[in-house]
Amino acid sequence: QVQPVESGGGSVQSGGSLRLSCTGSGYTYMAWFRQSPGKGREGLAAITKDGRKMYSDSVKGRFTISQDDAQNTITLQMNNLKSEDTGIYFCTGDRAKYYDFGYLLRPEMYADWGQGTQVTVSS
Repeated sequence: QVQPVESGGGSVQSGGSLRLSCTGSGYTYMAWFRQSPGKGREGLAAITKDGRKMYSDSVKGRFTISQDDAQNTITLQMNNLKSEDTGIYFCTGDRAKYYDFGYLLRPEMYADWGQGTQVTVSS
């Protein structure tokens, strides 16, 4: 377990849906970030070990983050996808004992990063 591993990326038409999965165990909290052309890495959704969730304004109401402790997996269900959702999606995790919930969409909160998976949304 050196880093999270993402899967599920691909191409989808605008308005469609896609589900991303990530495996990783022992994390206090995990999140999904997106790297889009011309932008820095944007925190999209985070989830703590005890199930607390946080979403960015750009995805709330469309994306849902969830966890399956039995399989050490978190999932990002993406609905009503838009062309601006195109980018590389990264799964992240951190093992910090203490943290500020309000900072969970900041990249500096995470030590372990996956390789990323490409999501392309066409109009």
